[in-house]
Amino acid sequence: MSAVSDAIGAFKRLPPAGQAAVVAVTAWNVTLSIAAERDIQRRRSDEIRGNKLVWRLLCLTNTVGPAIYFRWGRRPPAQPQR
Repeated sequence: MSAVSDAIGAFKRLPPAGQAAVVAVTAWNVTLSIAAERDIQRRRSDEIRGNKLVWRLLCLTNTVGPAIYFRWGRRPPAQPQR
């Protein structure tokens, strides 16, 4: 049996509430990763701390990578001078 088959079997053995929780967490991770990737794509390099490629790779991890990017990876917007 493969690892994927084992994971599917374990998922099927979960109670419905457990399956719903797994689906919800997975959807949250995917949404957060997509949001971070889009934000990186739309920002100029000088608006991001560090290398865009490094942030993109970090955002491929589950929730931790995108959360770190949103907290520390973006530079605050420049304040207009008066």
